[in-house]
Amino acid sequence: MPCLLDKERIEKAIAFHGHWCPGLAIGIRASELACKRLGPPQAVEMVCVVETDMCGVDAIQVLTGCTFGKGDLIHRDYGKLAFSFFDCKEKKGFRAVFNPNLQKETAAEMRSLMKKSGTLSEEERQQAETLRRILQDSYMQADLAEMFIVTDLPEPGPRPARVLNSFPCEACGEMTMESRTRRFDGRTFCIPCFAQVDQKI
Repeated sequence: MPCLLDKERIEKAIAFHGHWCPGLAIGIRASELACKRLGPPQAVEMVCVVETDMCGVDAIQVLTGCTFGKGDLIHRDYGKLAFSFFDCKEKKGFRAVFNPNLQKETAAEMRSLMKKSGTLSEEERQQAETLRRILQDSYMQADLAEMFIVTDLPEPGPRPARVLNSFPCEACGEMTMESRTRRFDGRTFCIPCFAQVDQKI
């Protein structure tokens, strides 16, 4: 079944991201899946854990309301097109992994062209645009069951964001959240300064 989100919301996601692309379409459909399984964002204590920093994360911020600043959008840098959504009130959630077999050959051809970036001929550039449109349309028209491999997550979602104490780094003097400080030789450092004093890094 094609995407059921209204056009206005989709256009807001495109405007926020700055352009329309296949990666954004993946995030739009992941957001749609979250709303379908957990309920509308305004009725749910939603938290999202993303395992990628790709374009689709922008769509998730716009369409679910989960953001880094509120602490209900968490990035785990695993390099996977995987998105976990939780309703913390109902203590339920699921993980959705993008199905790599969806338009596999088209996506591979586009990646091959994109790797050439600045050296594309005009014909190759036009071909890349055509492939991009094919992928976008395919992702927006696909059934959600075809788009994602979904598993339920029985455990509750991540802990809510907390306000923690900050301490000055003893090297640069900048205030640093306690949980991000490092101790070395009896002194407290921020992570960048710790990297400069620890011989093993």
